[in-house]
Formats: sequence, structure tokens, C-alpha cells
Amino acid sequence: MADSMIDIKYLQQLLEIFDASSVQDLRIEQEGVEIRLSKNHRRDEPVQAMQTMAYAPIQMAAPPVAELPAAQGAPAAAAAPVATEPEKKYHEIRSPIVGTFYRSPSPDSPAYAEAGSKVDPGSVLCIIEAMKLMNEIECDCYGTIAKILVENAQPVEYNQLLFLIEQN
Repeated sequence: MADSMIDIKYLQQLLEIFDASSVQDLRIEQEGVEIRLSKNHRRDEPVQAMQTMAYAPIQMAAPPVAELPAAQGAPAAAAAPVATEPEKKYHEIRSPIVGTFYRSPSPDSPAYAEAGSKVDPGSVLCIIEAMKLMNEIECDCYGTIAKILVENAQPVEYNQLLFLIEQN
């Protein structure tokens, strides 16, 4: 934080962690910048105007799909992708915060979940560490883990896809 500017990533992480926590009021002062967060604003207290910073959300585009080569001797218009099986619809578990993804509570503990594991609502799937806080990420449906999309100890972004669940 230099020249009284707020790092937007720092602020986003702070807001996400504050929102997910049971803390009701938080005050941080660093390098001449004060941040006050409260879940219960009191009406008798004046609201102080803050400098607002606008940013554009990052748009994620789907990667380009490579065209399949046309069969030898066949016109290009006749080439069409062949579906081997109908596409399954999976329930997605996404990261609610920015942090580091961990599959187990400690390096010597077994993973919370593996591909093929049956899960229920409330089952812990992983931990995401953010600003030295360990946040358990729970499943919100009944099903089977079809795929784990993040490697252990890798950084994850907000709303990044972590697990695909085949619902029962």
C-alpha cells in the first residue's frame, strides 16, 4: 500500500474473509490508510465517505476449440465431430476465496476426498488457506467426486473450479 492507495487484491481478500467469518467489526490501519468493516452499522453513527476504486471484472473466455481434420478425400463440409458419449452435467464446487488449496488437514494426513469418493452435504472436500486462516470447503450436494481439478498446495483464484461432482 503506497501513497494511500489500496491494493485491490488485498481488499478483495480482506472482504471475502471478513464476509465468511463471524467477526462483526474490523478496523485496520496501515501506512496512513484506515479500513473499517462492520456487518452491523449503527444508525446513530455517521457513515464516512470512502475513496472508491473502480475496476473492470476480468472476463474469462473459453479456449479456442481446435477443428477436427476432414477425412481424407471427403469435402470439408462433411467433417463433423463425432460424439462418443453424451456430455454429463456435473455439479461444480468453486473456490469462494483466493488462497492456497490443500487436500488434507496436514501433510501427513489422508486427503479429505478422492476421485470416486461418495460425498454428502457438509462433507469437507479441501482447505483453502487465505491470509493464514484455514477455510474448510464443504460439499453442498449428494454425489460422487468425478474429478479434482486442482493439485495440492497450488494457489487458487476466487470462483475457480475445484471439483466436479456427479450428483446422485
